[in-house]
Amino acid sequence: MRRFAVLLSLAMAVSATPARAQVGPGGPASVGVVVAAKRPVTETSNFVGRVQAVDKVDILARVTAFIAERLFTEGAEVAKSDLLYRLERAPFEADVQAKQAAVAQNQALLRNAQITLNRAQSLLNTPAGQRSTVDDREASQASQAALLLAAQAQLKASQINLDYTEIRAPMAGKIARSTVSVGNVVGPASGALTTVVSQDPMYVVFPISLRAALDLRNRYSDKGGFGGVVVRILLPDGTRYAQTGKLDYVDPSVSASTDTVNLRAVMPNPLRPGAKLGEAGNRDLIDGSFVTVTVEGSQPVQALTVPRAAVLSDQAGNFVYVVDGDKKAQIRRIQLGQSTPATAVITSGISEGDTVIAEGLQRVRPGAVVNPAPIAPAPAVPATAPPAPAPPAKG
Repeated sequence: MRRFAVLLSLAMAVSATPARAQVGPGGPASVGVVVAAKRPVTETSNFVGRVQAVDKVDILARVTAFIAERLFTEGAEVAKSDLLYRLERAPFEADVQAKQAAVAQNQALLRNAQITLNRAQSLLNTPAGQRSTVDDREASQASQAALLLAAQAQLKASQINLDYTEIRAPMAGKIARSTVSVGNVVGPASGALTTVVSQDPMYVVFPISLRAALDLRNRYSDKGGFGGVVVRILLPDGTRYAQTGKLDYVDPSVSASTDTVNLRAVMPNPLRPGAKLGEAGNRDLIDGSFVTVTVEGSQPVQALTVPRAAVLSDQAGNFVYVVDGDKKAQIRRIQLGQSTPATAVITSGISEGDTVIAEGLQRVRPGAVVNPAPIAPAPAVPATAPPAPAPPAKG
């Protein structure tokens, strides 16, 4: 047993000793390299924006009356001039008839005044005629004509009020819920009965810093200004919106509290494939929702690029390792441009044709000799970085 215990202790000591003797002599670290080269790049800038309806109209009652009917489905889309509410019409119809009678009476009185004036004028050149009588008849005829005009104006006002008993949609759009029920009395002081929100197109409004605004201006001033950029968005769930938009407005003043200026883009908002006008969620853009806005150049430009994995960072900033003529790794400090998670755009620090280490960086030390081998070249920078795929559900 004593011999067995000694052998067991010796075996445990041997297994606990690191196998350093098995490591062979070290050589140059094998690394993957790419040649920095100019490639077509689509410049992009990302911001946070909010969807805003082009038109939003509160529906009000123009006359005071009971609501007789509500003729729309809440949350559905309505067309321009669709009948939304019908108010009680009988009092307004009676008023119109009364005003029509007043017009008819004044028309009769005007005709009589005209006949009397004609008779007085025909007698003016006879012994029975008098100038004063003609003057009186002319004044009476003119007065009666004015009364007729007043009666006609009152009839028109009554007809307008009668027309107001039918409340119609002023534009096409999606209608909100009704704030009043059938049978209630409404009037001009009742507030909004409902709201119609236009759907296609939509605005996307996003604030950017003044510095970023000046950068965009300088970057695209010689490329068509607004016409030189395309606006894309990511929906709140992270999916890319299929439609693209165009900038159409910049605020004329800068916010004093945030030093930002608002930009506005116009985005199409068509029905989703297979959706119908009356369905909920039939369009992707919803008034008031937050989206991620990407402003990108309409034409790619040539820029010096390397794989994003080749770029390292420390307290002094960004840098890459470049292989020199003696196959030694040297640090080069760089400035990044419009980059994506896959590709880095280099604005300064390296030159076209430099050999940059992109793989095996954990084995590289400044000034150390490396064994470089080429890897696939860096791809062109896409318009925007695609959203990361959702993680698989865990059962």
